[in-house]
Amino acid sequence: MERKVRVRFAPSPTGPLHIGGVRTALFNYLFAKKHGGDFILRIEDTDQKRFVPGAEDYINEALAWLGISPNEGVREGGDHTPYRQSERMDMYKQYADQLIASGYAYYAFDTSDELNEMRAKLEAARMPAKYDASSRMSMKNSLSLSEDEVQKRLDNGDPYVVRIKLPRKEEVRFHDEVRGWVVVHTSQMDDKVLLKQDGLPTYHLANVVDDHIMEISHVIRGEEWLPSAPLHVLLYRYLGWEETMPKFAHLSLLLKPDGKGKLSKRDGDRLGFPVFPLQWTDPASGEISSGYREDGYLPEAVLNMLALLGWHPSDNRELFDLTELIEAFSIEKVSKSGAKFDADKAKWFNNRYLQAKNNEVIANDLAPELERRGWKNDTEYTTSVVNLIKEKVNFTHEILEAGDFFFTEPTNYDEKVLRKKWKGEIPALIGKLASTWKDLTSFNAESLESSFKAFAEENEVSPGGLMQPLRLSVSGKAGGPPIWEMIELLGQERVVNRMESASTSLVSPQ
Repeated sequence: MERKVRVRFAPSPTGPLHIGGVRTALFNYLFAKKHGGDFILRIEDTDQKRFVPGAEDYINEALAWLGISPNEGVREGGDHTPYRQSERMDMYKQYADQLIASGYAYYAFDTSDELNEMRAKLEAARMPAKYDASSRMSMKNSLSLSEDEVQKRLDNGDPYVVRIKLPRKEEVRFHDEVRGWVVVHTSQMDDKVLLKQDGLPTYHLANVVDDHIMEISHVIRGEEWLPSAPLHVLLYRYLGWEETMPKFAHLSLLLKPDGKGKLSKRDGDRLGFPVFPLQWTDPASGEISSGYREDGYLPEAVLNMLALLGWHPSDNRELFDLTELIEAFSIEKVSKSGAKFDADKAKWFNNRYLQAKNNEVIANDLAPELERRGWKNDTEYTTSVVNLIKEKVNFTHEILEAGDFFFTEPTNYDEKVLRKKWKGEIPALIGKLASTWKDLTSFNAESLESSFKAFAEENEVSPGGLMQPLRLSVSGKAGGPPIWEMIELLGQERVVNRMESASTSLVSPQ
């Protein structure tokens, strides 16, 4: 019987969720849904020193905003509760004890000073400074000490950690779904700590135990965990779980826009784009980091943009909704090369999704901001404004910036147009055209364009030379939506008043 696909996204609540972590969650989600499986959110909070209040809620809210909520998790529940590692602490020691009993792990009583001394001696001898098969017999552990001494130390309550006992020379091989066969020799590894002095598990033990108990079929995670994978393979083997060990897929890094190194918050601050899905306020410093949601990105655009960072669809298309992503996604098409982040491409994706979004829905999205500014909030009117403006912008909030003149009288006028075009007979002609338009019985785009051409011909002026001053007098801007549709929507009285006012009060700067 084929094993059910079960994947997990397992972030640590140590701060805001990086956009690279969001991509990892997305790839897990797409893989699970493609194969009719389960997507699980597990909070790995064993490192209490780095725990940040609010980070877990942030993770849940970010996934919910993007529409990739888990089937099982801290909020959703499930058959493998609890989904917060700090609530599972009682179960890990038994597996450490099992490894010790079977000869695959050992107690280590070394102090920090003794560990530092060992590393210093090895470095002085130009040898790798690690706790391994070569160095462990010179240290204080249950392999180098007598059974009586070990028992005495345990009975006395001496501090200890539990370390895995790696073979001196053995080849660890596993197949990575992204990178192919990975081969590592244990001589390149060290005897990692599995259980810390405080009795809490390290990531390595907790991760393997939880993945086994939760019946995880595929571990899809960032490439920073690739060096740990051979250790995890050995833990599955030593715990007797090799037959049900999940398949591994290690995703490449998200790189800086220039491709030189991992994308960081500093890059976003420097280049002016978010690296977090939602805005984050650091509870300690109060520092605010921008988020894609608050910057005006649509969740569908963020998902589409992230999916194509490291995954290449077979037909080279670029626009996918979530259902289409699920259908098209294949782990075999995930690249092992790092993916360069492109902020301009992210804006392009948002533009494409904004163009496809229903105008009335956008108008309703703008309603709270219209009311906050004290501007006219009429859904039908705003919908018409959206229809004219949205193709010129990348974000919903830019509609009000580009089309503010639809809601309030212009107070600023484009200086470049004023200087170059607003001179000579132009102001008087705009005033004369206003008088003509005041008497129009039909004030629609077609009649406006016809009237304008007739006026230009009658007054022996170039239509092209008068067009931009006309736009300036009505909107204050040098460019914008189609001019006749814009003027029709603004309405006869408002347009004529603006033209008359501009013709008498606007002055070209010298």
